[in-house]
Amino acid sequence: MKSIVVSAALLAVAGMAFAEPSCNVPKEKWMPEAQFKKQVEEQGYKIKTFKVNKGNCYEVYGEKDGKKVEHWFSPDTGAQVTK
Repeated sequence: MKSIVVSAALLAVAGMAFAEPSCNVPKEKWMPEAQFKKQVEEQGYKIKTFKVNKGNCYEVYGEKDGKKVEHWFSPDTGAQVTK
């Protein structure tokens, strides 16, 4: 019985580690995709992949300062958000 409880707890923690952030912003307030991409590129990002995640945040895969990145941004301000 203890092993079942421990296993369930570990699965819950693992699920939280892979959870993406949520951005609760009405779509009518979202920055246009082209404007957002320009803003992020001006900050030094090289965008390989851009998408909207399940939590309605802009998600960028690419590079910054020579390092691979996966970052989420608020679609209205372009500010980076964390998990």
